[in-house]
Order: sequence, then structure tokens, then C-alpha cells
Amino acid sequence: MELNTFQQTAFDHQRPTIEKFGKRAWFWTFFFLLWIAVGGYALYLQIAKGHGVTGMRDNVVWGLFIVNFIFFIGISYAGAIISGLLLLFKVSWGKPIIRLAQMMTIISVIVGPIFILLCVGRFDRLHYLFIYPRIQSPMTWDVLAILTYFVGSVLFLYMALIKDFAVYRDAKLNIPKWKQKLYSALSLGYRGAASQKRHLIRSQNLLAIILIPLSIMVSSILSWIFGMTLRPGWHSTIFGPYFVLAALYSGCGVLIVAMWVYRKMYKLENYFTDRHFTYLGYTMMILAAGYGYFTFSEYFTSWFSSEVWDNEVINKLFNPAEYGWWTLFANVVGIIIPMLIVAIPKTRTPNVISLVAFCMVIALWVKRYLIIVPTLESPLVPMQDTRQEYVKYSATWPEWALTFAGIATFLLFFTLMSKFVTVVPVSGLEDTKTHHEHAKDHVKKEDIQPA
Repeated sequence: MELNTFQQTAFDHQRPTIEKFGKRAWFWTFFFLLWIAVGGYALYLQIAKGHGVTGMRDNVVWGLFIVNFIFFIGISYAGAIISGLLLLFKVSWGKPIIRLAQMMTIISVIVGPIFILLCVGRFDRLHYLFIYPRIQSPMTWDVLAILTYFVGSVLFLYMALIKDFAVYRDAKLNIPKWKQKLYSALSLGYRGAASQKRHLIRSQNLLAIILIPLSIMVSSILSWIFGMTLRPGWHSTIFGPYFVLAALYSGCGVLIVAMWVYRKMYKLENYFTDRHFTYLGYTMMILAAGYGYFTFSEYFTSWFSSEVWDNEVINKLFNPAEYGWWTLFANVVGIIIPMLIVAIPKTRTPNVISLVAFCMVIALWVKRYLIIVPTLESPLVPMQDTRQEYVKYSATWPEWALTFAGIATFLLFFTLMSKFVTVVPVSGLEDTKTHHEHAKDHVKKEDIQPA
């Protein structure tokens, strides 16, 4: 595989990352594995002693596990939509971040469904879902949609990696033989012929065209699990677009944070430039406005209808003694602050945008918690003389341990994938003039800084 000057520079810059597993990478790998081990022990307790070790009861049957599932699967959908749109519209500045979005898609769709399995009380009956599916159940369609989406996402990432696998194969890297053979096999004999390029471009475009609407449909199916349930706070026609927009919004935040981390760790300032943070910041601001509109509509219609059960949920959400402070945090940090920070030029810097994006992601996780728990704590049938722990939900340490184990798994996959493939796609940097000009601008800025 022949590379132009800028592509060769980008590859040489990232070459040490895939050639050696440094001390820092080993440290984070063992750190994440430690958290996963703690989560494994918590899972053992849950299987051995039952769901009694969690805070879930007959009344509040869902808790942190479902919150985490919705959060991670939403991030996955966002990664597919963002990378697909950047590819289809041939956005030149988006080429360096497409792989990050694709990595986010695959990793999230692996981690997210794990939390669904943690809600299953009988693993020995899990296969019944495929043998005796109920065609009327949104859960059945959700499983089928997620599996289809997973296969499409893997193919989408693999098609984008074939060119780079050919680069790694021909670069005579200082790597073990098994890794060199792996690159050779995965490159599928790609040599850069015109017909090969044409087939790859068509395949990627076709997969992008399939994945974008598929992501929207799967996210909508997930929302119908709630929207088709006759419960206060859930039974709403707005949940379909609301979930899609929330997924895009949180995914944009995770992408910004991931870009900032890789930029700092691997010194990728010439590829993840200030302009990338600014453009993604604008995207985040627009999504925040749309998400804020849907949130206001959700609260206002429930409050204005004056239905008893809807009012009970609204009172829980806005009562400082219950979930009022959580609601305030989710709306202020998750909606208002991101719009203000990006709108003000002085605060529109990579560090500030990344910090706000990180806080926004936490706020949207809290929002998903507020969608699940307060509703389940408001049963349609009044409950008298019931123990408080059966009415109120409080997550136990095994649930938190498994939650952090899921986050550690998410981060571990990112760490390991960056040791097998370059974070910035080498063969995809074809718009060399734009990137080279930004690289020179970055150098000039460093030269004029005072000592």
C-alpha cells in the first residue's frame, strides 16, 4: 500500500502505539480488569443468592441495569448515525473522527446488552426467547433488531479497516508474527487496485445507508418498550423521537470526550484539531436545544393533563425531598450549560467543551434513571402496609459494582482496540491539504506562545 506524504506522517506518528504495549497501557488494562473482577464477584453473588442482593423488588423491577442498557445502547446508535452521515456526505473534517465513532458503536453494542442479561433471573431459560418468541412483544423485536444492528456495525467497521490492515501488513512493523499474520488475513489481499477501491466505497456507502435508518428504528423499538406500557410517565407518543435524540446527544458527548482523551494520550493535536471540537460543540448545542424541547414537552403535557398518576410522577421529579435535585442537575447540566458554553466564544475551547460534554453525559445517565425509577415507584394500584424497601428503590453495592465493571469493560475495549488499529484512519486521510494546513497552523501557534 502506497501512502502520500501526509498519510505516511500520520502513520509514523501512530506506529509506536500498535507496535508496543507500553507501561501506561498495561496499568490501565490491569486497573480495568480489577474492576471487572469485582463485578464478576458481584455477579456470582447475584446468581448464587438471587436478585435479593440487588435493590430490585416486586414493585421496582428495574434499576441500574436497565438504565445502563439504555445509556450504552443509545451511545452505540449515535456512533453509527454520526459515522454514517460523515461518510455519506463526505465531510472532509470528519475523516479523522469516523473511526472513533465506529469504535464507539461496536463497543457500546457489546457492553449494553450485557446489562439486560443481568436482569434475567434464570439464565437456563434464556434460549426460550429465541425458541418461543412472542411476536407481540417489543422485547422480541428489540433482541432481533439489536442482533441485526450488531452484525451491520461489525461489517461497517471492518470495511473501513481493510485499507489500514493492508497498510499495517506492508509496513514491516516490529510486532509478533501472529499479529502480522492477523493483519495479512484481515486485509483480504487488498492492494489498492481501482476495482477494490470501488467495491469498498460502494460497500461502505451501502452499509451506512442501511445502518442510519436501522439505528433510528432500533432506538424507537427500545422506546416502545416503555411507551406501550400503561404506566405514568411512560405511556407517551413522544418517546420514539425523544429516545433517538437523547441517544444522538449523549453519543456526541462521549465522542467529544474520547477525542479529547486520545488527543492528550497520543499527542494527536494535528488530527483532532480545535476545529473538530468546535464543530462537534455546535452539534452538541443544536442537539441540546432539541433535547430540551422534548424534555419540556414531556414535563408540561404530564403536568397540564392533571391526571392523578401522572401528577404523582411529576411531583416526585420536582420535589426536592425526592428527586427534585436530580431533575435540576439533569436539566441544568444536561441542557442549559452545554448550550451556553458553546454559544459563548471565549468558552468555546477544546478543554471546556470536553469538560461540559463529560458532565452532560453524566446528566443524561441521571435522566435515564429518572425515566425508570420514579415511574416504577408510582404503582397504579395503591400499596398499603408495605415495607419501605419494597416501595422505594435503592441500588445495592453489587449493582454499583456491576455498573462500574461495565464502564471498565467499555474503557478496556477502547484501550485494547487502540493497540491493534490506529485511532486516526491512515488511508482515509485523503484531504491532505486541509489537514496539513491545520497542522501548520498548530505549529505556528506553539511557536508564538511566550516562553
